[in-house]
Amino acid sequence: MNSAMLTLIERIERCIEWLGWLAKASLLGVVLLVAANVLLRYLFSISPVPLQELEWHLISPIALIGISYALRHRADVRVDIFYERFPEQAKGLVDMLTGLLTLVIGAYVVWLAWPFVMQSYAFGEGSPNPGGLSHRYLLKAFLPLGFAALALQGLADMLRGLRQARQPALETEVA
Repeated sequence: MNSAMLTLIERIERCIEWLGWLAKASLLGVVLLVAANVLLRYLFSISPVPLQELEWHLISPIALIGISYALRHRADVRVDIFYERFPEQAKGLVDMLTGLLTLVIGAYVVWLAWPFVMQSYAFGEGSPNPGGLSHRYLLKAFLPLGFAALALQGLADMLRGLRQARQPALETEVA
């Protein structure tokens, strides 16, 4: 069971790493796109609507997928002044409970966001701006995708916390 749990945690976090790469690539794309838009606007007096909208489309994966990536790398905010003084079992319990809470909240937002995305798809929603981008549902799809990734990272954190909370018990079982 212990090795199966480790395998599951590793697979989830490999997926989060891949999604993190997508968020990083989107960030690079936004930087290059903003620079191009600024150059086009101030040097050539051109301001293409699709390129401006693409900036917003690329911000969604940065924010929504970046959340789970940041959590994976412990770039989230914690109250370390208390946490660092806890014994290992208590830290594991805290991580398990916060992972469970993250999993539940992420799954709930996915459940709420899915009909929103499907409605956008059914209507063929596009940009209200003339010359803007079509397929707005692709942008909105990052809501359930990002929160599903957050829920998965919550599951990995919950399982890791469970292992940590049980660690002394596991050591006595082996001995």
